[in-house]
Amino acid sequence: MYYIDPHIHMVSRTTDDYETLARMGCVGMSEPAFWAGFDRGSVDSFRDYFRQLTDFERRRAAQFGIQHFTWLCINAKEAENVSLSREVLAIIPEFLGLPGVLGIGEIGLNKNTRNEATVFLEHLELAVQHQQQILVHTPHLDDKYAGTRMILDMLCDDRRIERHRVLIDHVEEHTIRPALEQGFWAGMTLYPLTKCTPARAADMIEIYGPERLMVNSAGDWGPSKPTAVPDFIMEMRRRGHPESLIRRVVYDNPVRFFRQSAGFQFHAPDDTP
Repeated sequence: MYYIDPHIHMVSRTTDDYETLARMGCVGMSEPAFWAGFDRGSVDSFRDYFRQLTDFERRRAAQFGIQHFTWLCINAKEAENVSLSREVLAIIPEFLGLPGVLGIGEIGLNKNTRNEATVFLEHLELAVQHQQQILVHTPHLDDKYAGTRMILDMLCDDRRIERHRVLIDHVEEHTIRPALEQGFWAGMTLYPLTKCTPARAADMIEIYGPERLMVNSAGDWGPSKPTAVPDFIMEMRRRGHPESLIRRVVYDNPVRFFRQSAGFQFHAPDDTP
């Protein structure tokens, strides 16, 4: 079965991972801008990073028949530096019209601070001004529910936000319902230690159905597994779910969401099962 990974950080992965993903059926992926493992010190470092996302990673993926898309922002961990964040926000429009750029992301909260919220709101303003889709990072562990509620409140307070063009990522059992009930898309991240396991994600599909839901690996520098989406496919098959339902979650839903962006010029495989 072909699939799309809606959230993976390939700058932190080896070229061998691209080959493995292609062999396992990955035909497309989207890579949100995120933390580099350390706090960057200048706007020029972000400009170079955005060039890496929009040029080098796109070409590296294409060597293995994978279509690569990206999102741009300054991530929540570095948003404590408001002055640097504003410098980065100022250069993002330079890249928004490039092929494969889907929108603004992954923005959100990390420790639910005032500065993070300020920068989140300024990202929203940028997205609205440029009619961009939005991909949202929700906090980890103990901060997740409170941070998710803060994020949903800020999004819902702005009537200009088109909720069907916003993906709330890293949802878990205690945050999935409010995201879906407010009309947003939701992503379940499959991590070996935190976030969701394939079994927990399958449970949530069984409870809530497949509408506006997708799964991703969010493979990055830390403990993560870039082949987590195929693990989810196998878990769903083990439970006896039809191929049509599985395909909807791992392929059809990402295509449906991403095609709202002008940057999603996706070429579907001719023999997609």
